[in-house]
Amino acid sequence: MGKAPLILGVSGLRGIVGESLTPEVAARYAGVVGAWLRDREDEPEDVYVAVGADGRAGYEQIYHAVIAGLAGSGCTVVPLGVEMTPTIGWKVDTDLLLGGLVVTASHNPAQWNGIKVLVRGGDGRVTAAPTGAQAAEIVERFGRGDAVTTAPGGDVQVETSGTAHGHAAWVAAYARRVGKPHDLHAVLDSVNASGSEGAATVCLGMGVRCTQLFGDQSGVFPHTPEPTRENLSGKGGLCDAVPGLNADIGFAQDPDADRLAIVDENGLYIGEEYTLVLAAAALLEARRESSGGGAPVIVTNLSTSRMIDDVAKKYGARVERTAVGEANVVERMMAIKAAGEDLVLGGEGNGGVIWPEVVYVRDSLSAMALTLALMARTGKKVSELVAWIDSMAGEGDGGYTIVKRKVEIASKDAARPAVEKIVAAYTGAAGASVDTQDGVRVDWPGRRAWVHVRASNTEPIMRLIAEAPTSEEAGAILAQIEGVIARG
Repeated sequence: MGKAPLILGVSGLRGIVGESLTPEVAARYAGVVGAWLRDREDEPEDVYVAVGADGRAGYEQIYHAVIAGLAGSGCTVVPLGVEMTPTIGWKVDTDLLLGGLVVTASHNPAQWNGIKVLVRGGDGRVTAAPTGAQAAEIVERFGRGDAVTTAPGGDVQVETSGTAHGHAAWVAAYARRVGKPHDLHAVLDSVNASGSEGAATVCLGMGVRCTQLFGDQSGVFPHTPEPTRENLSGKGGLCDAVPGLNADIGFAQDPDADRLAIVDENGLYIGEEYTLVLAAAALLEARRESSGGGAPVIVTNLSTSRMIDDVAKKYGARVERTAVGEANVVERMMAIKAAGEDLVLGGEGNGGVIWPEVVYVRDSLSAMALTLALMARTGKKVSELVAWIDSMAGEGDGGYTIVKRKVEIASKDAARPAVEKIVAAYTGAAGASVDTQDGVRVDWPGRRAWVHVRASNTEPIMRLIAEAPTSEEAGAILAQIEGVIARG
């Protein structure tokens, strides 16, 4: 299987194509998921599973291996071809399928691919990534090499397309209730992958003119696909195109379109942390006109900026935090909804917005539509919205600066000694609070600062993330933490 890592966890499976990830590995993993889905059903002969792909070049072998593995396990496969992860989740919901598998490595470079799993709960739970316990069961079955016996009833339907139109129309219809844009121009970078069609369609549904830079769905990435400042700032890229075309906003998706980054009207990359905050502000601003019982709730993870806390406070909402990983956020969202509370939104600071009115999956289309609706509702440009959010930090308190570092590790377990040292150093320390849901997060409320250290779910690295009012202070916190880790 080669020396390249095969990463298994709450985010599914990822590996290097032809090394750790081969068609055989993909078929076996899909077969394990298919058997797991069938085991959960009273009528296992009637398990329908959607399959799609982010469209990156060379995806076909893994895509067809996944279809074969599912069919071999006795599932009826509904192949969708190149589609966004949130669109596949929406399709599973609307057609009452039992699950969906997405051939994608998300933001990872072209040599990577993987498989994400989406599940619709038999108790009426809507489609989402498997819970932590469910994902652990799938990993355990795969790890122990469970054989998947070919079962009767396995079938493959004719491949369908056009699902993105329905998903985008749904998003636009709900977002127009929040705000109705007019005379806006957006520039789109879909990295020639699955988000191309849906992004253009949601803009049209919102009444927004759009220009696509990289929307041919060829699967050939025009730049490293993660929507970061560095990757969008090349010559002729999104940061150049927005002011060059006198546009109002730029949107950048990752290959499977579950994340969104934003560029303002001046070509300034504002950072993925603002994506969730703008979406939350759009919904909370609209809710000012309606009365309801109890505080609205937003759910996010431990690595997300405190700016979401400040926006929530402005509108009388509260924030609940979970371990990193979409499945963890969604599990908490569903628990809050089941308790009858006013769930508004969930998501992560990596540009992932989960709008429960649409689908319990991170969705770049929802993020786009809500940002456009907020612009329409407030009459503010993107740069003005960013300044408005930054002002919530408080006069004299600085802004919101996140500094990130990463350390290569052999496995997730290799991060444990570092985490244990940090927990020991700060538990009981004056002015500090310690959260060990996921690695360790230390908060200093009086300093408006925090640090989070954890092993990545998707890459063989340990992440160190600090936020403070200034980059100097955030850097100093990381240096302090690195010193704790280095001590014997």
